Amino acid sequence: MDATKLRERQAPLKTQYRDDPNSAVVTLEADGELDGSGVACRVQTARALEEAGLHPATGGDGTQLCSGDMLLEALVACAGVTLRAVATSLGLEVSGTVHAEGDLDFRGTLGVAKDAPVGFRSIRLTFQLDTSASEEELATLLKLTERYCVVLQTIRSAPDTQVEMRTDTAAAASN
Repeated sequence: MDATKLRERQAPLKTQYRDDPNSAVVTLEADGELDGSGVACRVQTARALEEAGLHPATGGDGTQLCSGDMLLEALVACAGVTLRAVATSLGLEVSGTVHAEGDLDFRGTLGVAKDAPVGFRSIRLTFQLDTSASEEELATLLKLTERYCVVLQTIRSAPDTQVEMRTDTAAAASN
């Protein structure tokens, strides 16, 4: 896709969102099914049913996806798509790789040390690009990629998150 085609696709959306800001708010969803046969959760993706389980550092056998890895994969995917879209808009030719890595202290997850955090303590995102773009163009590309990458901004901003639990069995038992 070239810059013209991308602008043509996005122009009516941008106009709609300026005219009706509420139409720009879309609720994305993810669903999983708790596996009764082990410590796992089947996650429905757009393409397949994937099974997430324990990381080997928490007792898993490594045959299932780790949700921490999936978070980094989502970051890589979003950052890569965003970088390509921004590069296309700027008329820059880029290729290369995107890499994310994060440090976890599994003592927190396993409840071994109360002072150990649960979750990533740091995440590093690296673009290794093959391009003839100037340093100034690359600085703009990076700045805009950071600004518009949904997953990166979500991680950085720690949005308000609610958690609730519902049970069907409790409701059925009280009837």
